Amino acid sequence: MLFNTVDFAVFFPIVLVLYWTLFRRSLSLQNVFLVVVSYIFYSFWDWRFLSLIFMSSLVDFTVGRLLGKTTAAGKRKALLVVSLVFNLGLLGVFKYFNFFVETFVDTFALFGTSLKATSWNILLPVGISFYTFQTLSYTIDIYRKRLEPTSNIVAFFAFVSFFPQLVAGPIERASNLLPQFQKVRTFNYKKNIDGLRLILAGLFQKMVIADNCALFVNTYFESYQDQSGSTLFFTAVFFAFQIYGDFSGYSNIAIGTSRLLGFDLMKNFNFPYLAQDLSDFWRRWHISLSTWFRDYVYIPLGGSRVSKARLMLNILIVFLVSGLWHGANLTFVFWGLVHAVCVIPVLLFIKKDRTYKSNRLLPTLPEIFRIGITFFIVTIAWVFFRAETITDAFQYLEIVFSETLFKKPYLPLSGIAMLFGYMVWEWIHRHREHILDIGYITSKPLRYGIYYVITFCIFYFAGDLQPFIYFQF
Repeated sequence: MLFNTVDFAVFFPIVLVLYWTLFRRSLSLQNVFLVVVSYIFYSFWDWRFLSLIFMSSLVDFTVGRLLGKTTAAGKRKALLVVSLVFNLGLLGVFKYFNFFVETFVDTFALFGTSLKATSWNILLPVGISFYTFQTLSYTIDIYRKRLEPTSNIVAFFAFVSFFPQLVAGPIERASNLLPQFQKVRTFNYKKNIDGLRLILAGLFQKMVIADNCALFVNTYFESYQDQSGSTLFFTAVFFAFQIYGDFSGYSNIAIGTSRLLGFDLMKNFNFPYLAQDLSDFWRRWHISLSTWFRDYVYIPLGGSRVSKARLMLNILIVFLVSGLWHGANLTFVFWGLVHAVCVIPVLLFIKKDRTYKSNRLLPTLPEIFRIGITFFIVTIAWVFFRAETITDAFQYLEIVFSETLFKKPYLPLSGIAMLFGYMVWEWIHRHREHILDIGYITSKPLRYGIYYVITFCIFYFAGDLQPFIYFQF
């Protein structure tokens, strides 16, 4: 069930009305109701995979309870291993089995040994990478004694399966979201208004920005061998905005619908294409994932309090794992490698804080230069993310940087104008919580005029319906 479909437009209002009327007087009933509707929501993709969410929830709830009762270091480690093996084992089988088999066979082929590969035709469960990391944060934090285990199994099951962010995040920490299932939630007018703004912003980002960019991107990526370097460069730019509008749009809708239900999810995007270096970009892009890897991979490896050589290795490991998290393909691993190579010099040699501290109408020339360079690197890296194979990615870039880079490109001028206007809007709101955080506008007619214009654009300028990109991860 997609957020931008009639199905969800019918489903969510019914859930919302029942949640705040029939079940509002009982926290337990509200949580049971959320579990039921979340499982219904997920079953729209494939009801068979409900067993995976159920088992993951049950295993980690049980491990958490046992960790809370156990003080022996050896037993605690064993319990943590159970959680890690079960969750990462599921992820490995469903997402990476064929990838590792093929890589193993290809490695032996390099040395002249031919092996027969056994592959499984496995359907990837939607959202498994997201809810797996979410449940792992629970058991790891209990093991570290930073979180007390819950005894409320219904609240825990609701935390794992919470439908607004179940399929593509944000990847919530148990320390933030789980307590919200254990306390009474009240209807908050201001929170609900902001939730509606986020939903409207997310639908605009997805249906107008991302889906229109997708029409251009799909056409020219599929026939890249026949295009000029200039056209392919702008195709990569359009993909940069497609994936941003697509994923940021999903996150905003997820956060907005959660607020209508009385929950606060973490911010997942913070104007990433206004970043002034690659490190700044990763503080702004997919924040829930980047902070997850920081806390559960980077810091345990030693973080930045190590030698420069070890620091570079830690960064490389984190980005390679991050790339692999996105998909079982060497293109994602290479995408992570590109970011690691570009982030390392920033962390080693650039100490200056790049955050914007003023409300200047226009950026300075140095800021424009840094934003441009950062966006260029990110855009080139996106080619590896989008390409089917490593060979396709390198051939694509070979054409981009050929003499045809200076040939007149094919450009949809309306699309360029749309993206330019969108970035100007983001620059104006760079200090706000999100792009439709316009409560500061005192003129009510102006505020509602903005809402009506955005709604009009969604209905009249939406591109063809496209699946959310991050559903495949």
